[in-house]
Amino acid sequence: MSELIQHLINGIATGTIYALVALGYTMVYGVLKLINFAHGDVMMVGVYMGYATAFALGREARSSLWGVLLIFLVAMAGCALLGLIIERFAYRPLREKPRLTALITAIGISFALSYGFQLDIGFLPGAAPRAFPQIIQPVQWFTLGDPEFPDVVLWNWQVLSLLVAVGMMGGLQFLVYRTRFGRAMRAVSHDHRVAALMGIPTDRVIAVTFMLGSALAAGAGLLYAIKDTSVSPMMGLMVGLKAFVAAVIGGIGNVPGAMVGGLLLGLVEEFVVGYAASTWRDAVAFGFLIIVLLVRPGGLFGRVAAEKV
Repeated sequence: MSELIQHLINGIATGTIYALVALGYTMVYGVLKLINFAHGDVMMVGVYMGYATAFALGREARSSLWGVLLIFLVAMAGCALLGLIIERFAYRPLREKPRLTALITAIGISFALSYGFQLDIGFLPGAAPRAFPQIIQPVQWFTLGDPEFPDVVLWNWQVLSLLVAVGMMGGLQFLVYRTRFGRAMRAVSHDHRVAALMGIPTDRVIAVTFMLGSALAAGAGLLYAIKDTSVSPMMGLMVGLKAFVAAVIGGIGNVPGAMVGGLLLGLVEEFVVGYAASTWRDAVAFGFLIIVLLVRPGGLFGRVAAEKV
């Protein structure tokens, strides 16, 4: 029983990180119907921004409350700016082009970021993995069993990840359905041409959506770095792909669906590692996606809309 509880805790902790990154995917798709495959690499850039900020602050300052907040603020603000630049110069000129063109561009941006950051020149970090500095001291908030070798351990960063993910999901739901900007987002999502004719600043709405999604990715990346500590320029590829899978499982374009999809994917991976073999983790995760889409083509919370021709 204790082993099952530990797997549940670990799976939820991993799933919340997937969910935070998936929220960015689902926001951009909901507004622009674009799969932003560069989203995971934007997360990677945020991690390196946090890495540089942490070392600039020093050992004592980066472990303080204000230091941690500053690290998150710099990373999220920097990625918001990066998201704005990508949208303005890469995606906006292709808005009226076929969707395949924008999709290929997104893949190109992803490779440009992941491989460009492997260059060891100037401010670029190089290809070697680095250890992320310890900005949050790990503390066991709850243990069950032997105090020295407990059967169940709940760490503070696991609780933090869950609280941040739930808070972000609630904030996005409020933004989308209870604010004027949210109404503009939904109007642009329905038809950005008609929304523009009605006086809605579609370019501004789409740009802010990209900025919000990129900021969320940076926050998720820092939580991931706190958990795994090793960071590299290629870290965004697999995490971003898993988050995309989570968004599709939940129903891409649906905010609660992204959250549920991330948690389910994290639990599936953890139970595969705990009760089967770690080498099967990725295969089972993508197999789970296929099964869900066979049963629910639109995802768990999505709807399949008939396309008019």
